[in-house]
Amino acid sequence: MNITTFLFLLTSFAVLTAVVTEAVKKFLDEQHVHYASNIVVLIIALLVGCGGTVLYYISTGIPFTALNITYIPLMGIANWIGAMVGYDKVKQAIEQLR
Repeated sequence: MNITTFLFLLTSFAVLTAVVTEAVKKFLDEQHVHYASNIVVLIIALLVGCGGTVLYYISTGIPFTALNITYIPLMGIANWIGAMVGYDKVKQAIEQLR
């Protein structure tokens, strides 16, 4: 996987993670369930990042070598870090400035 592919996948996964996270949070809010938003983001980001990378490997015929398998959890972690620094933190900063 080259850097261009990595950045394309990371950007795509970050957008998907943000959309799914907001949908899950709205659903949980409607059900009056108390949750930790960081844990919700963690779970969704790992599922989207790791699952998306596996789907990318399968669809492009990339073999599951030791190096490529190492990239799978790293993509999940990179997606999680990107999600944690993304929308929620910006929203939190705006609310704190009020």
